[in-house]
Amino acid sequence: MEESKRLAGELSFRLMTMDDLPDVMVIEHESFTLPWTREAFRNELANNHFAKYMMMELDGEPIGYAGMWTIMDEAHVTNIAIREAYRGCGLGERLLDELMRTAAYVGMKRMTLEVRVSNSVARNLYEKKGFEAAGLRKGYYSDNHEDALIMWADLPPAESSGGEEED
Repeated sequence: MEESKRLAGELSFRLMTMDDLPDVMVIEHESFTLPWTREAFRNELANNHFAKYMMMELDGEPIGYAGMWTIMDEAHVTNIAIREAYRGCGLGERLLDELMRTAAYVGMKRMTLEVRVSNSVARNLYEKKGFEAAGLRKGYYSDNHEDALIMWADLPPAESSGGEEED
């Protein structure tokens, strides 16, 4: 019952700002063996016009974030991370859904990402969302030289902002 209690609040998404960096760094360090630095995120937000980053909040508390680069008509996922206390509740899927919707909204047709070959939880989520393996980057991760699986998915057409929605 712990999970339902954690998710009882209002889930929302918004663009990441510089003010989010302290929370982002906590999530980053909980999530990755090779965390990005604060400066890397600062550079992404201030200088990379291809970058789009979003925050996921539960009752106004940052509990996850995701980022992508949008180049031509392709989105490249840079990172998706959820606070450790909120994992296993389907929030990674909600965050990926929002990232994919945002990518489609800004005109992207396809999305790609790299994932550790050993990360079966993430791989299963990506496959569920329509990603398919398309190659391998040998020794991609510098902490242990693990291979990265390259995955691609076609994005659904962007939803129109007016009119009727089907569920």
